[in-house]
Amino acid sequence: MDTYILGLSMHPASAHVADKRLEEMVFDTARAALDDAGIDRQELDHITIAASDELDGRSISSMLLAAPAGGYLKDEIKTTDSGLIGLCLEALRIESGRFHLGLLSSWNKTSKAQFEDVMRMRCEPFYTRPIGLNMSIADGLFAQAVSDSYGISESDVNVAVQTSYRRARENHRGMRATVPSLAEIATSPYVSVPLRKLQQARVTDGGVSMVICSSTWLSKHPDHAAIARLSGLAWRIDDYQLGAKRLSGLEGFTETFGKAASMAGLRDLNELDVVELDSQTAFHDVAYRNVLELPDTCEVSPSGGPFAQNPYFCSGLVNAAEAVLQVAGRAGAVQVDGAKRAAAHGCHGFAQQGNAVAIFEGV
Repeated sequence: MDTYILGLSMHPASAHVADKRLEEMVFDTARAALDDAGIDRQELDHITIAASDELDGRSISSMLLAAPAGGYLKDEIKTTDSGLIGLCLEALRIESGRFHLGLLSSWNKTSKAQFEDVMRMRCEPFYTRPIGLNMSIADGLFAQAVSDSYGISESDVNVAVQTSYRRARENHRGMRATVPSLAEIATSPYVSVPLRKLQQARVTDGGVSMVICSSTWLSKHPDHAAIARLSGLAWRIDDYQLGAKRLSGLEGFTETFGKAASMAGLRDLNELDVVELDSQTAFHDVAYRNVLELPDTCEVSPSGGPFAQNPYFCSGLVNAAEAVLQVAGRAGAVQVDGAKRAAAHGCHGFAQQGNAVAIFEGV
């Protein structure tokens, strides 16, 4: 692929950003990414936005947020699936040869709207909405299905929660929440059997911006250096219906990893040094690890993943930013020694209906 990362920024993670409007959060994050890349906004030839009107609490939110995201008098396009799908769209724009220097921005102020109310309204209106299906219930169905299929015990899940929080505690870009004890996890209330509250990643406020360019732009600007190359990319949408095969098969998840690895020229996933997983619950984390069968040489979610910070809509793009920082040697306390290739995973929809995977290499 002909797509490079010049710089990035993540808004400081918070359970509730109370001292800024959403527009200010978006502006600050986009401005910081441009500064990190050493780029002036006037040099951009386009911007790409990934955001949700419902979760933003604004109708057609790009009308208010395109300009803070750098879009004033710039070619602008928006996707509403997820932050990592925004990266897919941005990469396609660069790969088209029509655009060469862009700013990708995604955000989610989940404290702005009632998260599960929004998720419930995403159900089809005649059956699943009246019975009250929401994200937690869908994740509970997923947890039950993968537990049966892969022999996942509650003990496995609770240990995974602790491990994620311990890693997240070291990541200064996350919330650095207190690590719960196994007893606290095991006795936390059920959200949707067998899923307990502390086995879920808590949603937070946050945002991500990346400056992305083509090799053509780099060759014409030798005073700038990329921090990573996007070498592989894949995505897939599965069936909406939550049948047993859809819930436990993880076909979309495994297919996107395989296709992204193939595009990146990897023989198999064993060549990855880091994988950042979008594990919205610890059941996701254990099931994902089971089907990927990664070697011990590959570090999985060293950032803590969504247990570090979880601005739900853009958590996949947070993973991408963490992966870029790893191959750039800029991950700080959670840096993996010698990381050359890192994969970022993002999911969206009920019980990971949609999956996307991006693979980055150091330059």
